[in-house]
Amino acid sequence: MRVMKQFFAYYKPYKGLFLLDFGCAVLAGALELAFPVAVNVVIDDIMPHNNFRYILLACLGLLLFYILNTFLQYIVVYFGHALGVNIETDMRRKLFSHLQKQSFEYYDNQKTGKLMSRLTTDLFEISEVAHHGPEDVFITIMTLVGSFYLMFRMHASLAIAMILLVPFITFSMYFFNKKMTTVNTEIYENLGEFNAGIEASVSGIRVTQSFANEAHEKQRFHHLSELYRQSKHTFYRVMGISSAYNYFLIRLMNLFALVFGSYYTLRGELTSGQFVSFILLSNVFVRPIEKVNIMIESYPKGIAGFKRLNEELNRKPAIQDSPTAKPVTKLAGYIHYDNVSFAYDPQHPVLDHVSFSIKKGETIAFVGQSGSGKTTVCNLLPRFYERTGGKITIDGIDIQDITLQSLREQIGTVQQDVFLFPGTIRENILYGKLEAAEAEVERAVKLAHLEFVINQLPDGLDTVIGERGVKLSGGQKQRVAIARMFLKNPPILILDEATSALDTETEQVIQESLNQLAKGRTTLIIAHRLATIRHATRIIVVSPAGIVEQGTHEELMATHGAYRRLYESQFGRSDT
Repeated sequence: MRVMKQFFAYYKPYKGLFLLDFGCAVLAGALELAFPVAVNVVIDDIMPHNNFRYILLACLGLLLFYILNTFLQYIVVYFGHALGVNIETDMRRKLFSHLQKQSFEYYDNQKTGKLMSRLTTDLFEISEVAHHGPEDVFITIMTLVGSFYLMFRMHASLAIAMILLVPFITFSMYFFNKKMTTVNTEIYENLGEFNAGIEASVSGIRVTQSFANEAHEKQRFHHLSELYRQSKHTFYRVMGISSAYNYFLIRLMNLFALVFGSYYTLRGELTSGQFVSFILLSNVFVRPIEKVNIMIESYPKGIAGFKRLNEELNRKPAIQDSPTAKPVTKLAGYIHYDNVSFAYDPQHPVLDHVSFSIKKGETIAFVGQSGSGKTTVCNLLPRFYERTGGKITIDGIDIQDITLQSLREQIGTVQQDVFLFPGTIRENILYGKLEAAEAEVERAVKLAHLEFVINQLPDGLDTVIGERGVKLSGGQKQRVAIARMFLKNPPILILDEATSALDTETEQVIQESLNQLAKGRTTLIIAHRLATIRHATRIIVVSPAGIVEQGTHEELMATHGAYRRLYESQFGRSDT
């Protein structure tokens, strides 16, 4: 009941459309019951008068019924499916909005293919149930009750004989529906794995071909396909048994109507018109039962999909605004980490009581061995991950007291692994400031030293770059990302080895631009190549044990500590 209540809540915005669809479906179902009654009247009341004109008038009345029913069928099919699509769209928007709120940690543990399956396949099935569900159930009950009532009025004993098989069909519907819902849940899980496998194989095709591992990928794909195939086979085996079982019972009901109807007609308890009408009513009676087979196939899919949707929507985002959070419009950039701790796994802390302060306009570089936690330190500032202990403030305000959107609007990030969206260079740069004017875009291009690249392309800024910017070189993609950050122009910058994909000459040019941009702004640099951070106001050496040392390049070189060892491992011994 709780699931059904949640499901029907999606109908609220479309009450008018639902009532139109549902009302027309009910009226169409009622008109279907009129035909057997009309046949009874024609045979028993009109034909004995030998007046063909009356018969034609009766048939004309039925024709009008059929014309009306044809119009009703159009409304049910078109507007009913429109209702289903509207509900599907609302669910998809709600799910997408929910996914947008999830933290980096959530996506660290998810497969893209599974999420895609939830946004597409699951919701397709839910849409069908949203359209057909209420009307199918109601019309099935209405048709069964209506046709039984009409048959009962004609001959009570015969009508009762007809419904003796209904409990068996009801039992099969319950049993098979439950079993197929379970199977469908398994199918969706396997489909998610299947989609995830395809997504990984297609995305990694260059790696596959470079290692000549096509045979391995085919084998992996075959395994995933087999899991999905076996699940579908199980589903259709159960559906086949259900369909065959119901088919036999339904035909048995038709046979009952023919045998006993003939018997009672020969005994004079039924007129010829009533007998024909009874046969027609028995067909009307079994028609909704036949529909049960379709319901058994589609409803479990929709129910399983809706349960999975609710499971996802009920998953609270790990990072969200606190009740007291307020938006900020402009931060100066004074940053303080006070005994900050963080762990992906409680048993293995990444940061343990780290403390440091950054003044407005300072450029702070974080260095250390891979896995030391320098990237994590910076990811905690825009709350990509949530600290597990301590406090982080900007301008004296706890970042948890700032709304996520306004906090992240104040921080610009260029990540080491550049991600570009499918589309044009212009669209990717505009991602930094969606409403930016053309002059602002051109300025960002100039500051990122992207002009030469743009001029070499046939369509300039409107050049389509392909999925993940595949048509651009690594350095070109990095410069597009830097231009995007220039356009955002935030007071706080995080540069995760922002020049790592550039050649030495280009790196020097971009470094000059970054230095210019950093003036008057608080800048955090995650550095692996120590030559790029000699200009930093302060260098902080991070290790799993915490902050080892900090100071300027010259100061740290003079201490002969961890920083000097890192420097000499990259450039050889130095007398600096």
